[in-house]
Amino acid sequence: MKPFKIMSIFGTRPEAIKMAPIIKELEQQQDVFESIVVVTGQHREMLEQVLASFGITPDYNLDIMAEKQTLESITALSLNGLSEIIAKERPHMVLVHGDTTTSFAGGLAAFYNQVPLGHVEAGLRTHDKYSPFPEEINRGMTGVLADLHFAPTVESAKNLLKENKSASNIFVTGNTAIDALKTTISDDYTHPLLEQTKHKKMILLTCHRRENLNQAMDNIFAAVNEVTRERDDVAVIFPVHLNPEIREKVAKHLYANENVHLIGPLETVDFHNIANHADFIMTDSGGVQEEAPSLDVPVLVLRDNTERPEGVDAGTLKVIGTNKEDIKIWMNRLLDDDILHKKMSLATNPYGDGHAATKILTHIHHYLTEQYKLMYNCIER
Repeated sequence: MKPFKIMSIFGTRPEAIKMAPIIKELEQQQDVFESIVVVTGQHREMLEQVLASFGITPDYNLDIMAEKQTLESITALSLNGLSEIIAKERPHMVLVHGDTTTSFAGGLAAFYNQVPLGHVEAGLRTHDKYSPFPEEINRGMTGVLADLHFAPTVESAKNLLKENKSASNIFVTGNTAIDALKTTISDDYTHPLLEQTKHKKMILLTCHRRENLNQAMDNIFAAVNEVTRERDDVAVIFPVHLNPEIREKVAKHLYANENVHLIGPLETVDFHNIANHADFIMTDSGGVQEEAPSLDVPVLVLRDNTERPEGVDAGTLKVIGTNKEDIKIWMNRLLDDDILHKKMSLATNPYGDGHAATKILTHIHHYLTEQYKLMYNCIER
């Protein structure tokens, strides 16, 4: 029997990091699978950094990124382009990840072409359609289209069951983000910024979410600015997103602060290793909330809610919102309270054992083999 053709579709940096372990595992199982990699280019520079880090060369790149792109344009361009590629290649299964507009468009394109869809990192929910925006609706709609749901945790699987997804098609695999860390973290890693900040408590900051592009982001940056100006024992490393709106707010609040190191987006290996050296992380990212527990690094979540409650329950994450005074209070608490810091650092990692990609491919192989048998039996009859 010929190898099963698996088409992996993604378009952003976070998706690429989490899909990379699956793609590399597909490459290791060439007798069973044929891998086709398709990127929309929803992000461009940041996506290319990840691809280079993991040695992945896409078979197709729609390169849709444009200045001031809208959700509507991303959806339309992705859907049209992906549908054409799926129709041409006729894969046995399409894989998409998580909650991006590329993921939803890829799932819809697979449905229109009647190709089975596997959803990696399925089942995450805040139950608030506008938070995160548009991710909460993207992942819900992708889940409606999916044939196989690869949930990172039991909690995510329970969400899918509540939505009447078939239990036989839900698999708890852990998160592929943990798989990725196994290949990127190095004990002897060095970086000039780590040398510059080694005598201070180092905070890693990331902030980019669409729903924070308002007063919330001003509050975040103002709080960081005030705390780091009041204390000489703190340094912040902030890889600034390429979005011009974010950069404008950064310039307004943080540009002249010598305790805040403003840098461009980091390559995956650099980001993971700098995170590994952080005293704690402040972020509105989803992926960082999963990675940090494996690194024993506490996280302050700069959002009003999270679709990753397992980290909160375990104690490694604290959702603090975007009120300036609340952010300042929690920054100072983690900087000064060694007992709290240790408790959050040593919390149990709820996101898997680093073998999610292998588990996902095992389930895919079983599913497709059974589908092939059914089709073969129908033909025989």
